Amino acid sequence: MKVRLDDWLASQFNPAPAIRTARLWIKQGKIYPAPTKVGRAYYVEKDAIFNDGASRPRLANRIPR
Repeated sequence: MKVRLDDWLASQFNPAPAIRTARLWIKQGKIYPAPTKVGRAYYVEKDAIFNDGASRPRLANRIPR
């Protein structure tokens, strides 16, 4: 189910960032899955995630050779 961007921000962050910041994140591909624009509003999957790329994924149980 999709929700409006401002509602999603309020559920994910406390305090929520400005809508302008979130729109920059959308353009940079930091929200996955990508929101859908309908008219002037963006709609985001309720379980979407924010990934700023600052944290790197770790390989679990890597076996050295």
